[in-house]
Amino acid sequence: MKKVIIGNHAVSYGVMLSRTQVIAAYPITPQTEVVEKLTELCSNNKKVKLLKVESEHSAMAACIGASMTGVRTFTATSSQGLALMHEVLHWAAGARLPIVMINVNRAMAAPWTLWADQNDSLSQRDTGWLQFYCESNQEVLDTIIQAFKISEEILLPSMVCLDGFFLSHTSEPVDIPLKKEVDAFLPKYKPKYQIDTDDPHAFGGVAGVDYYFEIRYQMQEAMEKGKSVIRKTGKDFKKVFGREYGLVEEYRCADAETILVTSGMIAGTLRVMVDEYRKKGKKIGMLKIRTFRPFPVEEVRRVLKKAKKVAVIDRNISFGHSGIFFQEVKAAMYNQDRSKRPPIFGFITGLGGRDVTPDIIYEIIDHTSLHSEPKSDIIWVGLKK
Repeated sequence: MKKVIIGNHAVSYGVMLSRTQVIAAYPITPQTEVVEKLTELCSNNKKVKLLKVESEHSAMAACIGASMTGVRTFTATSSQGLALMHEVLHWAAGARLPIVMINVNRAMAAPWTLWADQNDSLSQRDTGWLQFYCESNQEVLDTIIQAFKISEEILLPSMVCLDGFFLSHTSEPVDIPLKKEVDAFLPKYKPKYQIDTDDPHAFGGVAGVDYYFEIRYQMQEAMEKGKSVIRKTGKDFKKVFGREYGLVEEYRCADAETILVTSGMIAGTLRVMVDEYRKKGKKIGMLKIRTFRPFPVEEVRRVLKKAKKVAVIDRNISFGHSGIFFQEVKAAMYNQDRSKRPPIFGFITGLGGRDVTPDIIYEIIDHTSLHSEPKSDIIWVGLKK
């Protein structure tokens, strides 16, 4: 069944198709329609418990408690709400709970803004959550379903991200799968350990120096395992639904001399620009990073080592350093043979919802082509002069 729906409602349909049993969320712009639609969809469904909580911190705490009893749980947030959750994000990952959360990317205050950049989710990059960045409403719905499957296999929570307003409030045609197809792809969650009075275990106890180190090692091992699980899940999804998503998407990169790297909805604009430059005989390609955690080091190295130049386009900034995807790409390429390390240009644009227009992409490509090496780690594009 095809529907023309906004990104937020694509989330809601994905959550319901995944047979989620407990939903706990607090409304915050631009995420609110996710919860509103879920309230409507599960109003007569006795198999789903929707909890109205007093804050985002409480929403995640409720999901943690529910997940520990062995049920499939979901929450949604944005910006300041995600920041308020920070403490319990660590708890959810450390407890190895396969919670799925949508974060509708919105820039952080102050000053107050409702518009998008990625600093809210990327500031949570070290909490132990998988992170996926979506380009379209279809990818949003499909990624929600896949995230439950991935998280339940490796026992780490997943954060699915989409650009606020640009995607959350844009209507697009979305293929909504049949429930029986999703049920076959995503079986019921059967946890190995759960709160059960007939089979008691301790949860959340103190881990002294004899165990804590090893627990963190196991989390990292699960993240590394997550790469192969994400790849396999994407291929299995394609067999059923005809659409495949992996760690990255390569677009016209095989013979590209300059490769543009980005994430989220900017990728849609880049794809058009790549085609335009190809018509002019310019060998431009695009690498979309869909999975930020675990970071796709192997794919990034394999694709970028062939290029003569790389331009990373960030809609975020790590203050005092540079763009965050730029940092990660440079780190991934560092241990390559020097002859296979192209110069990497780092561009920052679109903060606080500023449009990333074709003119901005023109400027990025032209700057990269005119310079043999970057003169700094940040090249600002689209600032008012």
